[in-house]
Amino acid sequence: AVVSTQSGHYGRAIGIGLDSCVLPTRHPGISLVETTDFFYPLINDPYLMGKVACANVLSDLYAMGVTEVDNMLLLLGISKELSNDQRKVVIPMILEGFRDLAKEAGVTINGGQTVVNPWMIIGGVATSVCTRSEIIMPNQAVAGDKIVLTKPLGTQVAVNLHQWMSLGTPSWNIAKDLISAEDVVKGYDDATTSMTTLNLAAARLMHKHGAHAATDVTGFGILGHSRNLAEFQTAEVDFSIHTLPIFARFTEVCKQLIEKGGRNFKLLQGLSSETSGGLLVCLSAEAADKFVEEMRSEGGTAWIVGDVVPGNKTSRIADNPEIIEVSY
Repeated sequence: AVVSTQSGHYGRAIGIGLDSCVLPTRHPGISLVETTDFFYPLINDPYLMGKVACANVLSDLYAMGVTEVDNMLLLLGISKELSNDQRKVVIPMILEGFRDLAKEAGVTINGGQTVVNPWMIIGGVATSVCTRSEIIMPNQAVAGDKIVLTKPLGTQVAVNLHQWMSLGTPSWNIAKDLISAEDVVKGYDDATTSMTTLNLAAARLMHKHGAHAATDVTGFGILGHSRNLAEFQTAEVDFSIHTLPIFARFTEVCKQLIEKGGRNFKLLQGLSSETSGGLLVCLSAEAADKFVEEMRSEGGTAWIVGDVVPGNKTSRIADNPEIIEVSY
């Protein structure tokens, strides 16, 4: 995403890899904040998949501190492999899930595009018309800040283990000796709960507690996204990540999969892709404690996972990070 500098509102452009496009409009003091995202279905329930897609799109705006979204467009590619009877069931469920979560976010859906496609695709566009005070630019982290994460890691692991088990793939022949079917289902259900949860509460608390920078953790993993965020900082700082909250049982499974010649998700290296992941937020030490406490008091999750330290605008994970096993 790019922050335009057409009228000098913000001074510096955000490079590709951060979260939303922020464009000054022809109206003084008013900017257009916009993002788009789409992907292939990754869970079995079409209704919940619609929710995941909606949460994932909105998360890019929430990472910029934008809490009021003016409109969404829905993008849907309908697989040509679906029969007419299957379409009549699946498509309304996806749309209902997307609409229901948009309603929870206080957003209306007006417009979009539906096409026939070789594969199912679900996603959308989210747009907000904002004043400067509604946007938290992601470039003000300073040494001494704490780094907070608001959702556990491991959604890719959860989805893949469940798919392997359901289809009886060769990968499951390796994994089935490492984790029980019950634990796979529990991890999958926990990951689905996480992926269908909006990052709206965290975005609101970013304003309340004076966040200095944020991004959301998705396809590049926590390390990839923290590197992107570190590169954009005004100050010469590094992000040092010392703690990884991970869905229960997945840490040991990932280690043993590698030992047995199975897939390396790179979860402990911070490079496992996430879908509709949490916000990674930089706050002062005092504000971080209050942010975490308030997120938990509102029924959410949050952990202090790292520190902002003097450096060269990069990010790293400790050699032996603390692992927090998370179960909903």
